[in-house]
Amino acid sequence: MIHPHPYLPKMLALVVSVFVLAPQWVTAAENPAAASDDTKVEKKEMSSDSVMLKPWTGPYGGVPPWNLVRQEEFLPAIETAIQIASEELNAIANQSEPPTFENTIVAMEKAGKTLDRVETLFDVHTSNLNVGPIPDIERAVAPKLSEHRDSIYQNEKLFKRIEAIYQSDAMKSFTVAQKRLVDDLYKTFVRQGAKLNSSDKAKLSQINTRLARLFTDFSQNVLEDEKGYVTWIDNEADLAGLPDSVIAAMKSAAEERNHPDQWAVTNTRSSMDPFLTNADNRDLRETVWRNYYNRGDNGDAHDNNAIISEILSLRAARAKLLGYKNHAEWRLEPTMAKTPAATMDLMMKVWPKAVARVREEVADMQAIADSENANITIAPWDYRYYAEKVRKDKYDLDFNEVKPYLQLEKLREAMMWAAGELYGMQFTEIKDVPVFHPDVRVWKVEDADGNRVGLWYLDPYAREGKRSGAWMMDYRSQENIDEPITPVVSNNSNFVKGVAGKPSLISWDDAVTLFHEFGHALHSLNSKVNYPSQAGTSVARDYVEFPSQIMEHWLDTPEVLSQYAVHYETGKPMPQSLLDKIKNASKFNQGFDTVEYLSSAIVDMKLHTTDQTSIDPDAFEKQTLKEIGMPDEIPMRHRTPQFAHIFSSDSYSAGYYSYLWSDALTADAVEVFEEAGSFYDKPTAKSLHDNVMSVGDTIDPAEGFRRFRGRDVDTSALLRKRGFPVD
Repeated sequence: MIHPHPYLPKMLALVVSVFVLAPQWVTAAENPAAASDDTKVEKKEMSSDSVMLKPWTGPYGGVPPWNLVRQEEFLPAIETAIQIASEELNAIANQSEPPTFENTIVAMEKAGKTLDRVETLFDVHTSNLNVGPIPDIERAVAPKLSEHRDSIYQNEKLFKRIEAIYQSDAMKSFTVAQKRLVDDLYKTFVRQGAKLNSSDKAKLSQINTRLARLFTDFSQNVLEDEKGYVTWIDNEADLAGLPDSVIAAMKSAAEERNHPDQWAVTNTRSSMDPFLTNADNRDLRETVWRNYYNRGDNGDAHDNNAIISEILSLRAARAKLLGYKNHAEWRLEPTMAKTPAATMDLMMKVWPKAVARVREEVADMQAIADSENANITIAPWDYRYYAEKVRKDKYDLDFNEVKPYLQLEKLREAMMWAAGELYGMQFTEIKDVPVFHPDVRVWKVEDADGNRVGLWYLDPYAREGKRSGAWMMDYRSQENIDEPITPVVSNNSNFVKGVAGKPSLISWDDAVTLFHEFGHALHSLNSKVNYPSQAGTSVARDYVEFPSQIMEHWLDTPEVLSQYAVHYETGKPMPQSLLDKIKNASKFNQGFDTVEYLSSAIVDMKLHTTDQTSIDPDAFEKQTLKEIGMPDEIPMRHRTPQFAHIFSSDSYSAGYYSYLWSDALTADAVEVFEEAGSFYDKPTAKSLHDNVMSVGDTIDPAEGFRRFRGRDVDTSALLRKRGFPVD
């Protein structure tokens, strides 16, 4: 998952993604006081000389000044940066010269840099260091950034300049990238209400401001439940079945929370998953499962259901105000899919095959449970546990035998080695730049000739105040307008930190996630465009996951596993017999993986295409899953009350399907490497670089894929990849 700035998109990133509680939108719209910000945050005067407002200095083209950030300065810094950005844009809008590409479009690309930098610093705090005053600051900041964004799109003089260029004969002489930039910019302004009358613009701004606050409250509630619901284990006997590495990590987590005589299962996926997979104690598995899947749904002060209901109502109202049938129609217009119907067509092509596979998987698990006289019916907290027994029975593969070979540090080296083989990148760890936490490490990235490519930051471990999951973020986008600007990117995850003095071991699924997020980073590091709005991951939402998903496939290449999957104690490589077992079992449990994900994507799309005026999220989720035949043994990957992808911002709303859409591209693209005989085939890697990884949003993504694949996507490759029958 990429993590765009959650408030205002980079001046021309063209991704509406603002972070965000309240009654119906009409209340806020009719009574502005109802939407006002009542958060009490101590304000500090902001000096114009503050480092928060200055261009980044230091080596490598400048770096984020983490060592000089003061949390109490965030609010005044953002307010000042908004003022600067507004002045810059007004200067563009009010100039007397006729509009041209240079004095309007390029000028807008250069504007807002101060705000970009301040937002980057703040966004890392809200995502990675959300403690102390940050939650309250976030609640105060979100509406301000939403209002600023609307002021840009509703600037009539600015829009008229863009419109004049869009309609001009000069468009004929522009490059493909320039035409696409103008076209996207004009259509984005229209989609954001530039053509509305003044009354409707005011109503739209009130809706957006309210949503910004709601998104923030949703995120904070999930974070509070992740911090607050820890499963404590007192009896060592209750650890039966767990690998030593997991037990050690649980002990370490307890000690960090001042419970030295206990073991802790924290409420994150990386802690929950290995416990549910291995723990023999079924009652504890159920407790851990319920804690995790009930985040935001506990009927307390952090319950998200009322927030979700209002978000959905606001989104529906906004879509109608903008002339769309529903939120999904509005969101999908600039994507590859274009319409909700197209997304549902793909999802329902896969769904029944995935459900059928789940039935087979459950039958296999139930047979083992019955043979053990467990006297149970497989429940959601049993699925992972008995799936591992089936895996061992069918493929003689126990992933606990694999984990000692999956050292986080070695896999990090493997990713970098693969990037070198594919793109000529060389990574060198550096110590001469500040970081925001002791866990964070930094590498400079150079090409094969020693030229600077960019910087890569890694923040791998879970901690209090860090949101769950894994994501990539651009600290600085690549551009080449007046001079080459190199990207600064980060990967962030929530792996369980190893015991002091021993390497951190991760699961196979975590290893896939590691490679996935690195794929996003490589997308930005490979970028070679002129305009920052078109750099790297600034592509359609249902295309952006393609470069990351294809990177997952380098994990299980023989070249990576033989060199870097080495035992943490003996240093010996993973034996060929174990490698063969992993390959043979590659399509195992695809029913679970697909249904778990796809149910979330279908609920997302149905939530945003319904014509219901008021929605009870829990009831809607339950009814939708019943209608599509959701197996009782599996929960959605992201239940609605914790579905941060779609309720902590607009960015993935009506867009969670994009992982499947991108995976259809990925499955087809992977076959190009397979046909070439190697995932390290140089001509194929160069084509991937030239047509996908380096071009950003300068060309239509369908055209980029077509150039790489030689034709349009064949979605049957997706079914083959997952081991489902092809019609």
